[in-house]
Amino acid sequence: MKEPSASASDPRQPAAAKVYVPPAVAPQDMPFDYSGFFAVIFGVAGFMLRYKICSWLAIIFSVQAISNMKNFENDFKQISMAMMFGIMGLVATYLGPARPAKTQS
Repeated sequence: MKEPSASASDPRQPAAAKVYVPPAVAPQDMPFDYSGFFAVIFGVAGFMLRYKICSWLAIIFSVQAISNMKNFENDFKQISMAMMFGIMGLVATYLGPARPAKTQS
């Protein structure tokens, strides 16, 4: 039994195929990095107010921003600052002096 040749009945034209090249996007036209922004906000809040949850959220958003980084030069400074604020907040919260307890009057 002879099989029909696939190239004879194939309507596609391999010679006309072109490789996809994504269009170049200027750095100022790139979408806003919300995870990096939230990492900075939560990092500062966690460090200044000594909230554990804010420091943990800053580290989580920093990791997400690092994994989605598109422009290394600009984004790395912001993300590393947010990561440092998150780590400093955790160190201050867990290893620093205890906050004074609220007194009931």
